Amino acid sequence: MLENNTIVYKSIIKPLLFLLSPEKAHHFALSLLKFILAIPFVRSIFTGLYSIKDDRLKRKVMGLDFPNPVGLAAGFDKDGKHFEAISALGFGFIEIGTVTPLPQIGNPQPRLFRLPEDEALINRMGFNNEGVQKMVERLKNRSDRTLIIGGNIGKNKITSNENAVTDYEASFISLHPYVDYFVVNVSSPNTPGLRELQNKEPLTRLLRQLQSLNQAEKTPKPILLKIAPDMTVEQLDDIIEIVLDTGLEGIIATNTTISRSKLNTSEKTIMDIGNGGLSGKPLCSQSTEIIKYIHDKTQGKIVIIGVGGINKPEDALAKLNAGASLVQVYSGLVYEGPGLIKRINKAILKS
Repeated sequence: MLENNTIVYKSIIKPLLFLLSPEKAHHFALSLLKFILAIPFVRSIFTGLYSIKDDRLKRKVMGLDFPNPVGLAAGFDKDGKHFEAISALGFGFIEIGTVTPLPQIGNPQPRLFRLPEDEALINRMGFNNEGVQKMVERLKNRSDRTLIIGGNIGKNKITSNENAVTDYEASFISLHPYVDYFVVNVSSPNTPGLRELQNKEPLTRLLRQLQSLNQAEKTPKPILLKIAPDMTVEQLDDIIEIVLDTGLEGIIATNTTISRSKLNTSEKTIMDIGNGGLSGKPLCSQSTEIIKYIHDKTQGKIVIIGVGGINKPEDALAKLNAGASLVQVYSGLVYEGPGLIKRINKAILKS
């Protein structure tokens, strides 16, 4: 049945979606999923098709009980509008955002591009979102309280790096009662100057302040740092030191890359697209190598969520074997369809 679902997606649904622009296709697919699942009894059918319930898939990580180790990466559900519908596809957890304190429209369109020859995407979305208060209202009203939700937070474009801490504080405080873990995003290439916050001094100051707020709460929440793949070994070592010194739970490795090396897509097409973060298959081995480096360097002391280029079950297994406790997918859903989650979980059970 699962194999048939994948064939249907690749032969019928994907070609139709690819007739639309990437951003329109994304919104259409999510809206359609939400509409279909509102029909009585359909959700139970979807759950049967796409979910695997097996105690062997359960993971206890960061004090949280995950029904399976396959999650949805941030950026897919930026405003937290669709996580309850998406959960019917078999995810063990869903990360929403990146959200900023104030609403912002993001970068001008077009800002999302497919690279079919590479099974990749380039995006320069620019943290487009409706603001943290709208997200809070949706989380307050959610029906499924068992679903593990991560909140990915960033800064507004108009906020200077010198004042960035206040933006992260605002979203952290607003979301704290409503999410299960936090992700600090200082690694997107699509907000000017944001990656400068990965430098040792500003990053240490930011994470210490968030940890101070966190520890003052009655129930502190796990905080992870999402890092870029475009780092030197020395920069990675600094990140590891900062994460250990500030007592963060872990690292999400990795965000999109600004590299364009070894692509099958023509150089002219790449030049025409312009700036943006590359995700998908070309990123797979690079992110896995970073996971292994962090895991080996810290002897497993830091929780790692592996993301980047997971287009087939073997990619997810490689990240888990490299030291990731959990994995996330995004671009792989575009090219492989929602059956990818179940295929990964089945492969984990066989491994």
